[in-house]
Amino acid sequence: MQLIQNAEHYSDRIAVKSGGKAYSYGQLLDVSESIAMDLLNGHPELYESRIAFLVPAGFQYVAIQWAIWRAGGIAVPLCEKHPLSSIRYIIEDTQADVIVYTKEFESLIKPFDVLPGIRLLQAEKFTGRKGPLPRITSDRRAMILYTSGTTGSPKGVVTTHRNIEAQITSLTTSWEWSPDDHILNILPLHHVHGIVNVLCCALWSGACCEFLPRFDQDEVFEVLCRGEVNLFMAVPTIYYKLIARWKELPEDSQARITNALKGFRLMVSGSAALPISVLDTWKEISGHVLLERYGMTEMGMAISNPYRGERRRGYIGQALPGVQVRLADGEDNPVTDGNPGEIQVKGPNVFLEYWGMPEVTRDSFTREGWFRTGDIAVLENDYYRILGRNSMDIIKSGGYKISALEIEEVLRTHPRIDDCAVVGVPDDEWGEVVAATLVLKDVKQIDTVKLSEWLKEKLPAYKIPRKYLFREDLTRNVMGKVSKNEVKKMM
Repeated sequence: MQLIQNAEHYSDRIAVKSGGKAYSYGQLLDVSESIAMDLLNGHPELYESRIAFLVPAGFQYVAIQWAIWRAGGIAVPLCEKHPLSSIRYIIEDTQADVIVYTKEFESLIKPFDVLPGIRLLQAEKFTGRKGPLPRITSDRRAMILYTSGTTGSPKGVVTTHRNIEAQITSLTTSWEWSPDDHILNILPLHHVHGIVNVLCCALWSGACCEFLPRFDQDEVFEVLCRGEVNLFMAVPTIYYKLIARWKELPEDSQARITNALKGFRLMVSGSAALPISVLDTWKEISGHVLLERYGMTEMGMAISNPYRGERRRGYIGQALPGVQVRLADGEDNPVTDGNPGEIQVKGPNVFLEYWGMPEVTRDSFTREGWFRTGDIAVLENDYYRILGRNSMDIIKSGGYKISALEIEEVLRTHPRIDDCAVVGVPDDEWGEVVAATLVLKDVKQIDTVKLSEWLKEKLPAYKIPRKYLFREDLTRNVMGKVSKNEVKKMM
């Protein structure tokens, strides 16, 4: 794997900073090798075995991820903030062969010990043995990341090592990564943004990736002001929170932060539409025009504003190197410039398949092999501008793409809810917030605080509705389908 070969050239450089310690590329290679030997457990290789792992962000996460790849397995990162039901869904859907976890998650993972054929490994108990590792070719499956699509259940996106390498090199070339770069990673490590755009790009380049144990505005500013970090990538919600905190600080602290940020090489925003008000305010604070780009779990990044050149407000930019992009109508025919169409993508960056869903995979591509993103855009003066989502059932909130259908299915299991409609409502901080219109089985009102607590046992926190509206009935069209545009107007 090229990622591993690159690391061998940077063995003395710092690869990761976490938990107050610095770890070299040499240490990362050594530790990942020993963990890979424990995963192999005497076998010559793990031929695409699914290895789920629940580990906090930091050096240990990176070493385990590399170990899975070096042993020939498929990495299936789990989110530490997800409820048990979400974790169970991924483990059962992938039919995971092994679950690696750290001690703080022991009680959460222990119930899976009863599943047939599964092996549980606590990360603190790895033996540290050494030995020969298998040769892994680039066409092998490397990772499964879960994303909510237009159906109610999340889909497992399968990428090969070649896919990941294409996603990495497209960005390291366009954004001019170098071994002198140092980036702070505060993004979730079960999404392509934090894994590929930040972590993998840094380690591919011989740069340093630093982690914080949790997101805290003051701690982020302290790290950014230390004089080491020169790159920063986040979702619009994080920039919104940092701006709000900056405004609360005394003038001398504001000046200190502004002076530090002006020395950065690059700042990027993605995973959700960036409000122009946030872009403009961050420029006033940092002196940087945030680089906005566009991508999906299924393909990494496909479109980006230029590193050198005009970054247009409200636009996602141009196709990245090695990526083909076109806009097409409902019949998959290309549209002319200035006309809206679905973004369709082709290239080595595009995923292999949806795990265990051959028909869904087939339907996601045109006959010519273009991946249908479901996002609508227009090409204006060589720059793409997003117009919206093909489906009203996708909500983009805080960098997440959330399936409204999934939330609706859960809400309908509540004993007092007869029907519901979930939509995304525009919000300056989150991009959109989840909102639910409920039709109750009786006239007695539901305590929404208790309803949210009930939902937390079944859904991740970012999928819990922040707004509720109670109606006697839902507005429907002549076909009986809920008119979600009308629902949004009422919220």
